Amino acid sequence: MLRSLRVMQAGERTNAQGKPVRNRILLALPDNEYRVIRPAIEFLNLPHHRSLYEPNRKIEFVYFPNEGVISLVIVMEDGKTVEVAVLGREGVAGVASIFGLRRSLVREVVQITGDGFRVKVDTLRRILSGTPVLRDLLGRFSVVLGVQISQTAACNRLHDVERRLARWLLMAQDRVDTGHLTITHDFLATMLGTDRPSVTAAAAKLQRKGIIEYTRGFVRILNRKEVEKSACECYQVIGQFNGEIDLK
Repeated sequence: MLRSLRVMQAGERTNAQGKPVRNRILLALPDNEYRVIRPAIEFLNLPHHRSLYEPNRKIEFVYFPNEGVISLVIVMEDGKTVEVAVLGREGVAGVASIFGLRRSLVREVVQITGDGFRVKVDTLRRILSGTPVLRDLLGRFSVVLGVQISQTAACNRLHDVERRLARWLLMAQDRVDTGHLTITHDFLATMLGTDRPSVTAAAAKLQRKGIIEYTRGFVRILNRKEVEKSACECYQVIGQFNGEIDLK
């Protein structure tokens, strides 16, 4: 059923206040289902470092990003953190709440600035009873997100920092449509579960190959094909499963 849908193009839909929709799940809905959710989605900016959820805190909203990158981060007792997944306009943040979890298990934080829409959890759960395509899309996304979390766990354990960094840069670029990424080494180290010197060394290797350019707080991908060659197989594995919800 999902593959037979006509997916709207970015900008063909707006919310009730006239803000354009670029989130792929919202664009994939049939007109009758989008009319149901349209009055409930509220536009908001998603600035860098904004925390959407904290561990064990109540989830009040589900977010549908238009642009930007959101990181799912595990926080340990000693304060150390590691990223376990990223998402952007292909998905939703807070999807677990739709299936009955009322408190977040992870921190979800905006890593690259963007914007999007939010809807109250209780409102969305009521809407889902009459929107089978939306329910199916959210269920499929939750499975794909779980696959990404599992693959990232293996990646962090088995692959070196250079290949993990290349994988992360590709995944970020997929969600922002630009080769220019505003990100610091400190933040990348946190996301990759390593230290700053390791990230600095890995970035220097990629820069010496002439495939990225790094300046303070800024990374530019110069040769995407070569970055793909430097990345571990996890990028392709995660991308294959993302294709299961990419209805373009």
